[in-house]
Amino acid sequence: MPVVQFAQFSSLVQPTFWHELTRVKLEVLKLSDASVPLTATYAAGRTVKDRNTGQEVALGSNITVGAESFDDKRGPAPHTIVAKGTIKNYNTIEDFKNADKRAIFNEAADEIWERITKDHDTSALNRFLVITFADLKKYKYYYWFAFPAFVAQPLWEIDGDWSSASQQFSDAQLSSIHKQLEPSVKPYFLVRPSQNGDGADIAPIEEFAAFFSNTPLESQTIAFFDPSPDPSTPGWPLRNLLAYLRAVYPSSTNSVRVLCWRDTEVAHEGGLWKSRFGVLTAGPSEGKPNAVGWEKNPQGKLGARIADLAPMMDPTRLADQAVDLNLKLMRWRILPALNLEKIAETKCLLLGAGTLGCYAARTLMGWGIRNITLVDYGRVSFSNPVRQPLFEFDDCLNGGKPKAEAAAARLKKIFPGVNAVGHSISIPMPGHPIPPGSVEQTKADVKKLEALVDAHDAIFLLMDSRESRWLPTVLGTAKNKIVLNAALGFDTFLVMRHGSRHEPEGGKRLGCYYCNDIVAPADSLTDRTLDEMCTVTRPGLASIAASTAVELLVSLLQHPLGIDAPAPPPAVGNEQPRDEPNGSVLGLVPHQLRGFLAQFRNMHILGAAYSKCTGCSEQVVKAYEEQGFDLLLKAFNETGFLERLTGLDELHKAGEEALEAVDWDEEDDDF
Repeated sequence: MPVVQFAQFSSLVQPTFWHELTRVKLEVLKLSDASVPLTATYAAGRTVKDRNTGQEVALGSNITVGAESFDDKRGPAPHTIVAKGTIKNYNTIEDFKNADKRAIFNEAADEIWERITKDHDTSALNRFLVITFADLKKYKYYYWFAFPAFVAQPLWEIDGDWSSASQQFSDAQLSSIHKQLEPSVKPYFLVRPSQNGDGADIAPIEEFAAFFSNTPLESQTIAFFDPSPDPSTPGWPLRNLLAYLRAVYPSSTNSVRVLCWRDTEVAHEGGLWKSRFGVLTAGPSEGKPNAVGWEKNPQGKLGARIADLAPMMDPTRLADQAVDLNLKLMRWRILPALNLEKIAETKCLLLGAGTLGCYAARTLMGWGIRNITLVDYGRVSFSNPVRQPLFEFDDCLNGGKPKAEAAAARLKKIFPGVNAVGHSISIPMPGHPIPPGSVEQTKADVKKLEALVDAHDAIFLLMDSRESRWLPTVLGTAKNKIVLNAALGFDTFLVMRHGSRHEPEGGKRLGCYYCNDIVAPADSLTDRTLDEMCTVTRPGLASIAASTAVELLVSLLQHPLGIDAPAPPPAVGNEQPRDEPNGSVLGLVPHQLRGFLAQFRNMHILGAAYSKCTGCSEQVVKAYEEQGFDLLLKAFNETGFLERLTGLDELHKAGEEALEAVDWDEEDDDF
């Protein structure tokens, strides 16, 4: 008699499976190569009719995995069977290639044999495994499926050939089986003629002895849900089912009647049932049989397959995943507690799109921040592109493009996933009176700036004059926003965060940019020489200062107190400031950093808020909240207004009186 041949499973991997594996690798597995539970599904064998020849074409015996396969509690869809398995993802391609595949396979086969022989667990019959390596930089996935199945010794033979189930069962019996299986089909089941009519009874395979106790051998049928469409080749699940029967019921399974069930959605087409029937025989077997089951590649050889998703993926989506790759690697390799979501959700407003603004924007994108708004009133000049990395030569032509808009457009060109917007707004300043004809335009600019501060979480002050930072300082304090300052000297820089408006428990509020001044900001732009009009600095200083300001923001965002985070106390002697026990996972969150390129060192500075500060004191902030633009207009136009509002004028007066009261000793000149 001819030996029974079996149609091996073919893996069908949906693209969503690789996307989910990428997520699991980055967020769950990280560096672990432990096996993870996986589920797959298979359906009944199907054929389609060739329009040209009229012949039936088999679609293959497929077992399918997708994104949902990582849900271990997943239930079966109608007319499908769920198979349980595991996936083992290796960290390097070398580990994948050098893995002991024989040992992995034998371990899986041993587990199946143990479960079916000792526990009579038929859910183990469809177990599978897959090993993978995910090259996340090139979006290539190397994989190899195995479907362990036992090889009977001696081999199973078939009496005659496979025939239509209609030749063995009546239409009433097949209809009865179909009705009992709908819609939740079973992977394996028993069939016998119904004792109460013309139909058929079915039962789980585990009830073999009891169900067939009073049924003649010629009426006992073993059935399974068959994924094979081939009329003469049953599907792979039958192989382990036969091994189970021979191991558990050796005396009554020398000859078995097998029903390959293939009828699901439609009971039969044109009166013909698709299911197949055959009678199989085998001699007695002893011991555990060998197992086979590694899937062959498209070349018909035992070997891994490659899924290359890069050509079919949207470039924007590829970029979106790639820019976050470094951050996710940072989190699962070095800082598991790093809250990347909080960073990504932070909306940043950059006031100034010059050298500091360009470098700050690039570093913000590197940290995964997606919402960046730039404000600048200038245009790109020929001196800018070499120092400001978001501009190029063409931006300088025809009078120069508006800086803010050009910088935002370049950010989107670098990374299309960023929400970058530029606004050309002139920020009014104390000491720069507003002409009567420009008051309405200034009022509109202030209103727009107020709306921008409201809509953002962090404000960077990156302008090139001291007085231009006054209005944003007042707005940031009034709205209790995170405000960060960066200012440049020739070879020194200052980076600082403004303190919260709230007075912290047991400490003093941190100061702002103006808290060390005893004079109000005034016009520093008029009558300046060329070297004073341009920020003359060492070329590397701006990138260091801008990146330091961004890193300070990110460290602050990781602190549990956020904007209210205290600053570390100043270092004593040569000691370095120490991290708080419950501070930021990224380390220190200093108040001020002053950098010195000549010595290549940074110095931590701590400064308390000044009660008479012209930028963040309650006198100024409350007056702004009560009077709005009228208060601001006075600050812009009236010399000495801010000193009178804060009481600095009285301080100056008291100082002068104290000097006049001193009895100075004058020495005669001796020539």
